[in-house]
Amino acid sequence: MNRLRVLIVDDEDLARLRMRSLLADCAAPAAEVAGEAGSAAEALHWLASNQADLVLLDINMPGLDGLQLAERLRTAAHPPRIVFVTAHATHALKAFEIDAVDYLTKPVRRARLQEALLRVAQRLDRPVPLAAAAPAAGPAEQPVLVVSDRGRVQRVPVADILYLKAELKYVTLRTPQHAYVLDDSLSDLEQRLGDAILRIHRNALVARTAVTRLERRVVSDGEGEGEGWAVLVGATQEWLAVSRRQLTQVRELLAEDGV
Repeated sequence: MNRLRVLIVDDEDLARLRMRSLLADCAAPAAEVAGEAGSAAEALHWLASNQADLVLLDINMPGLDGLQLAERLRTAAHPPRIVFVTAHATHALKAFEIDAVDYLTKPVRRARLQEALLRVAQRLDRPVPLAAAAPAAGPAEQPVLVVSDRGRVQRVPVADILYLKAELKYVTLRTPQHAYVLDDSLSDLEQRLGDAILRIHRNALVARTAVTRLERRVVSDGEGEGEGWAVLVGATQEWLAVSRRQLTQVRELLAEDGV
């Protein structure tokens, strides 16, 4: 398949260098760095005489920021696809409102970048190797989460996910059968899973369908053990701490389910 032509736009030299290195390791689909720019103005100048399939775009830059640049690019005759790459998750909603293909938070993991490239290739109707392509949508098929588990790329059905919990430098993803150790950030995973999960604590997300009970009990919240609110994950009979801030949402979820 033809390589995706990528323009990297970031005002930090090291960030562009890291992205170039990550792209070199991506193979399905493969990509090539067609150009680099340190500002929106440089990007517009480059695009005036060059073409790119994809712009990997930082948001916080001097002058025009990434969101403003993306808005301008939408009016082009043949606009490139946009994937935002930023240190902050606060602009995700706006990014998708302007039809960004994906939104990556720094530090970007190779598996996460590969997933974004796959989405771009699908938007462009490019052929994708069967090993990398998601199954065609069908009534009996379920969405999957592509994750990097200790360096191995895994496809985990979203319906199998029970919870995700941040511990030390890693995130544990639990299904009824397995526990995966991921190097993705919890906030990034929360964006990717959307309404399928609910944040119950700053260090934990739980699948809405996995919660069976809420009660006060002695439980560890990652900083120590003490009495507090916790939810029961029915499939594993594990209790997860619920912060006061998230307690109302958990109660509303259980009320909707009639629990």
